[in-house]
Parts: sequence; structure tokens; C-alpha cells
Amino acid sequence: MNIVLILLPISAFVAGIFLIMFINAVRGGQFEDLDDAPWRILDDD
Repeated sequence: MNIVLILLPISAFVAGIFLIMFINAVRGGQFEDLDDAPWRILDDD
């Protein structure tokens, strides 16, 4: 039971870091154009 008291705050901290990273990626515009990148690979220049 003591391991739960150790792992619960650690997992909440790691989840918070991932949440901050996701919010930062959304604000940075990383998810703006998801459809164009696959087609750019197929285009011949």
C-alpha cells in the first residue's frame, strides 16, 4: 500500500509535464496543418 503513496504523486507529476508539453505544442501551431504534409512528400518538384 505504501508504494501507491509514492507512485501516485510521481505519475501525477509526469502527467502534468505531458499536459504542459501538449498545450505548448498546440499554442505553437504544430497541429495547424495535418493534411498537407503527407501530400508534400508525394509531390515532385
